[in-house]
Amino acid sequence: MADQLSPDEKFNLITRNLQEVLGEEKVKQVLQERALRVYWGTATTGKPHVAYFVPMSKIADFLKAGCEVTVLFADLHAYLDNMKAPWELLELRVKYYEQVIKAMLESISVPLDKLKFVKGTDFQLSREYTLDVYRLSSMVTEHDAKKAGAEVVKQVEHPLLSGLLYPGLQALDEEYLKVDAQFGGVDQRKIFTLAEKYLPSLGYAKRAHLMNPMVPGLTGAKMSSSEEESKIDLLDSKEDVKKKLKKAFCEPGNIQNNGVLSFVKYVLFPLRGVFSIKRDAKWGGDKVYSVFEEVEKDFVAEMIHPGDLKASVEDALNELLDPIRKKFESPELRKLTSNAYPDPSKTKAGGKGVKAGGGGDGGGGEDDELAPSRLDIRVGKILSVEKHPDAESLYLEKIDVGEPEPRTVVSGLVAYISQEDLQDRLVLVLCNLKPQKMRGIESQAMLLCASIEGEPRKVEPLDPPEGSLPGDRVFVEGYESGKPDDRLNPKKKVWEKLQVDLKISDECVAQWKDKQLMTKLGQITCKTLKGGNIS
Repeated sequence: MADQLSPDEKFNLITRNLQEVLGEEKVKQVLQERALRVYWGTATTGKPHVAYFVPMSKIADFLKAGCEVTVLFADLHAYLDNMKAPWELLELRVKYYEQVIKAMLESISVPLDKLKFVKGTDFQLSREYTLDVYRLSSMVTEHDAKKAGAEVVKQVEHPLLSGLLYPGLQALDEEYLKVDAQFGGVDQRKIFTLAEKYLPSLGYAKRAHLMNPMVPGLTGAKMSSSEEESKIDLLDSKEDVKKKLKKAFCEPGNIQNNGVLSFVKYVLFPLRGVFSIKRDAKWGGDKVYSVFEEVEKDFVAEMIHPGDLKASVEDALNELLDPIRKKFESPELRKLTSNAYPDPSKTKAGGKGVKAGGGGDGGGGEDDELAPSRLDIRVGKILSVEKHPDAESLYLEKIDVGEPEPRTVVSGLVAYISQEDLQDRLVLVLCNLKPQKMRGIESQAMLLCASIEGEPRKVEPLDPPEGSLPGDRVFVEGYESGKPDDRLNPKKKVWEKLQVDLKISDECVAQWKDKQLMTKLGQITCKTLKGGNIS
């Protein structure tokens, strides 16, 4: 097919349904001379879900346009992004991704012999690449690195150096994979612009960048591997697909943040060219659409009922998933799946590395090693507060946490809240960190606050429910029966690993992985910092 297309026709096929293209003229110029070389990379973290059909359908477009396409399994990136993939599971995750991505491509009739598959660590640990990482790190500022990864790398209060390296490595991949363009989601735009800014400084060419829109998940927000309710897994049963689609956000006439409609637009139409609404004859009978805009128009006019749309998408989706499910019925791939993504509920309590009291109580299937019940968080009452004698930017607080003697806590709240506002206030205190000297005074606990980075930075103490008393235990919903460690081992970084998933919801409720922080009297909140971090 590609041989019969003009350069302009190839360009239109390459760029259809994209949200943005940086370097259009470069793409057009290459197409006048030869096949465009494109790469798409995926960090091998959580299990791929049905939203991955969006880039798969674009890869199909690239191949139809005669592009030379490389798929990068970015295993090193998976580890650098706040250790989303543990080092010991990297190889298994890569094997799983390779099998499932190939199964997806086969299910939409993409010829695998036209694709090149590459593993990140096959070239990212070479002498030349490593030297370029050092060269790049001498040019990129901490501000630029953090800004570039803001929408891709997991954002935490105290980012690890690994997360700052992530964008630079992705930029270097363009040179080492010898491509003309990189393809990804529009959430990676800042990484793409970092690559355009810094690669020429290393003597390398500036590449073009092709960006897909971000497809809403079933809840209306971005579809995410870490949010079970927002996604349909590639290996979900037909029953699970039906159940999740039934719950999906799909208001009559509303096309905003509609993940069901988006799947029709970005997956089904590019792959099939048509979409069929199946419905009872008394509601108009079946109807076949040849352009998405007509589907959208009829949905807005409420001529398509959300239930009929969901049922029709369910049928089409199961047709795509059936070959993948069938492939993964083999004993080898079942074993690979269980090894790459071990079932947390089968982790042996008291096994190596699990402390007494560290085992979770299920609570949604999290790893016992990282159960939030290991944190000893209590309600505290600030009895006194004064400036640190050796540091004007620090407060020295005495906090009642339900023990015979109050604990001394050193905090950096001077710039954000007055001594008067802290006096006698109920707060949240993390009580099982190792005591740490701060400018000569031992801090025996940590005062937990919500914060939002920016200029200026905003910080607020967390608020326990009305009627709380010093010493009241704070727990994560679903983890009530777990017991906290006597003291968290700083070498294991338990607090740091759990803290990355502590957030403030849009309703100003404190959460860990979308589960509420609570006491026996109700939920933990903050005053105003929606979407903030907790530390």
